[in-house]
Amino acid sequence: MNIKTVSIVGCGWFGLPLANALVKQGFIVSGSKRTLEAARRLNRDDIIGFALDLDNNGVNKQSLSAQLHTDAIVINIPPSMRQSPGAYLQRLNLLKQCMADHPYKKIIFISTTGVYPPSQKTITEQDAQPHSSASTILLQAEALFSEYSHVSVLRFAGLVGPARHPGRFLAGKKALAGADSPVNIVHLDDCIGGVLCVLLSKHTSRSYNLCAPQHPRRQDFYTKAAQLLSLVAPDFSGETQLGKVIDGSKITTELGFEYRYKDPMDMLFAC
Repeated sequence: MNIKTVSIVGCGWFGLPLANALVKQGFIVSGSKRTLEAARRLNRDDIIGFALDLDNNGVNKQSLSAQLHTDAIVINIPPSMRQSPGAYLQRLNLLKQCMADHPYKKIIFISTTGVYPPSQKTITEQDAQPHSSASTILLQAEALFSEYSHVSVLRFAGLVGPARHPGRFLAGKKALAGADSPVNIVHLDDCIGGVLCVLLSKHTSRSYNLCAPQHPRRQDFYTKAAQLLSLVAPDFSGETQLGKVIDGSKITTELGFEYRYKDPMDMLFAC
């Protein structure tokens, strides 16, 4: 499978570093931003920027074919569940219309481990199920692209990296439950590496988790994270909370991917 051109829908916190990494690997990369001005700035990084506002139902679908109809496409649209959960599926449906029936060699859909319910057992890719209104929408979003061949869903655990240090996530909060719950996070660099691994692999499964192999206690991790930033450490109550352990090993056993950051504690020094 010879992939030379890649389009990335959504060049934000994750999509832009991914685009830069793919350019360095020799791919011809197209990347979308919501406005033309923002899209033009992508050209400075040798990314073919194009404007795509999926909230605009009047978008000219034919004019986007040059940028979207590439060998591979990475769909990276934030769900924005709190603000407008219904809009997420509308945006994806519009994107699907723009994609039309183009014969992609690879489609990568970025999703989240939010599709998994809390559980006492270790969670694998086959355990996705609707357990909340948000998870129902996330699974509907994944299903929109299930009819395509050569599609892989990458479910990211909690994202950390530059400008997203976990020390700020819970700093100063009081009476938090789940002190002993396991932490499930993944570093930006490993997300980029995971996408690249799937792009370069001829045979891939329909879904992969991306989550660091180690899972420290929630209290230990977030206390240390806050202290490293000289912030007030979170306060945990004695209330227990059912968590989950996300197994991110399938991509390693099937495709030979190796996590750069296996221990979330190491990520604290790389954000």
